[in-house]
Amino acid sequence: MKASVLYYSKTGNTKAMAEKIAEGMRSQGLDAKAISVEEIDKEWVRASKCVVIGSPTYYADISAKAKAFLETLGEYEVAGKLGGAFATAAFSYGGGEITLQTILTHMMFWGMLTYSGGGAKGNPPIHLGPVSSGEKSHGTPEVFYLYGQRMAEKTRELFEK
Repeated sequence: MKASVLYYSKTGNTKAMAEKIAEGMRSQGLDAKAISVEEIDKEWVRASKCVVIGSPTYYADISAKAKAFLETLGEYEVAGKLGGAFATAAFSYGGGEITLQTILTHMMFWGMLTYSGGGAKGNPPIHLGPVSSGEKSHGTPEVFYLYGQRMAEKTRELFEK
């Protein structure tokens, strides 16, 4: 079963977290790829049962390139698929939550089912999605790996027959 972890990354931080999510998904049996929104493999995304999207946080909001991609999300036939969000930010109070909410809102608009595991999966609770902070106070690569595992588990629960 395929999964896509789509991201925009200027400095490489968001790409690194996308790769950790994809690695976590693969550990749970999904065929997952981390793909830049600037180099999308449309057929892979269309075949994916789970699509996770991430962006760096600029000026307390989503990056312009990630936002532009979200406006085309319907082209990828995502309705009914599982979706999740992640963000990177220079500071823990830098707008990461707004970035997550923007991504999740677009996913819901296009008919996706959104999931994060929230507090239901225990510690650490990943409410809307993981946010990596330049302060290194939270959002470690291990949390992104765990998030990928949780997304993979839910994808298999929903789509394996």
